[in-house]
Amino acid sequence: MHRSVLIVFAHPSLKKSRTGRILAESASGLDGVVIHDLYESYPEGDVDVERERELLLAHDIVILQHPFYWYSIPPLLKEWIDLVLGFGWAYGPGGDALRDKSLLSALTCGGGLEAYTRKGQNRYTVREFLAPVEQTGRLCGMEWLGPFVVHGTLKLTETEIRQHAVDYRRLIEALRDDRFDAGRAAKLTHINADVDAVIRED
Repeated sequence: MHRSVLIVFAHPSLKKSRTGRILAESASGLDGVVIHDLYESYPEGDVDVERERELLLAHDIVILQHPFYWYSIPPLLKEWIDLVLGFGWAYGPGGDALRDKSLLSALTCGGGLEAYTRKGQNRYTVREFLAPVEQTGRLCGMEWLGPFVVHGTLKLTETEIRQHAVDYRRLIEALRDDRFDAGRAAKLTHINADVDAVIRED
């Protein structure tokens, strides 16, 4: 069974990005996968709500891919959520347009993994910081699959970035082909802590 995947890509400084750009490129050209660049589509920030809703309705799985900005998401992605996931459409009475779809976050993060632990500088895991995104999905009746997090991007070599990109592509293919083990993913702080564990090879 094939499921369609929409990657909502939001990077305010793509020209300066190494990791985010390479991750997005790794998913480019995959059958059943659409990459939708918000900053390219809306350079003035004027989100076309109806167009965005049509894209969401046309796909089974939504991936929010972005850099981790101040423990949260970039401003245009927040604007997108505020406008597109409206009351009566995505949640509330009659708001069931996204019910039973799946939601996943794919992040690039400058800080290392050790900084996002109870004893680390930031005191919480990235997964914990993403609680508002998770709850947004749940409010809309979506299945939250967790985050794919590339830590320590400022120090990664080109080879290391490419390996993360390979894992990202494998994850997307598994999601599309219904070979993703959500139960195992739920036990991980981030999905790519053990990509092999969450991908069924049947």
